[in-house]
Amino acid sequence: MTSPAASSLNTLAALEGVPSAFAAARDGIDALLRDRGLRRTAPELTAESLLRGAHASAVLEGSGSSLEEVRSGAGDEIAQDAVRVTTELLSWGPTLSRSPLQVLARLHTVAAARSLPDDRLGRPRDADAAVRLRGVADVLSAGTEVPAMLVAAVAHAELAAATPFASHNGVVARAVERLVLVSRGVDEKALVVPEIGHLANRAAYESNLGAYRDGGPAGVHAWLLYAAEAYAAGAEASPLTDP
Repeated sequence: MTSPAASSLNTLAALEGVPSAFAAARDGIDALLRDRGLRRTAPELTAESLLRGAHASAVLEGSGSSLEEVRSGAGDEIAQDAVRVTTELLSWGPTLSRSPLQVLARLHTVAAARSLPDDRLGRPRDADAAVRLRGVADVLSAGTEVPAMLVAAVAHAELAAATPFASHNGVVARAVERLVLVSRGVDEKALVVPEIGHLANRAAYESNLGAYRDGGPAGVHAWLLYAAEAYAAGAEASPLTDP
């Protein structure tokens, strides 16, 4: 498909059902953070949210490790790769919209450091992949008039569907999605866990990514509606909801 990064994000934001779906997801996140987050905002909760997200992202990438194994540092290689990304993820929030290609390259370098040679870290696979990465950068540089959740969803799908890097594209895609939600003020303390939202609905996640990649405008539309549901599920998975 042609990358929607080259088309109007505002046009995508106006597709039937998309504004209301994202508004409902945002309302749920805002309610969670207002009703529980203001009373419980310890850094340990952010760390726990990021750890849970890293585990879920790793499982989606093929890891067989349990959350407790990841928590103890005994997870398999892909789980450790995902955890490494989360350890510095939030530090890149202020840079994301200004220098998105730098952030994308860094996240891939961290994720793939143990599995690829140095000359392939942070670099697109080929010329076509470089074009797609520039398209993702355009999405991430969009102004604040574009809904943050739309930016997160499109950037995620572009990276996951186009596979611009030699490995770890899913891990990078989900990390970027989380970082957009943080840096654009949807979830400043990173307490929502969208990765668990995707894992909990894995069949829908994978089928909608496939639709985004191969289904033309209808597939993009379906992905956006799915993403809103995943963000709502990510709010329900927040450690703020723990008993």
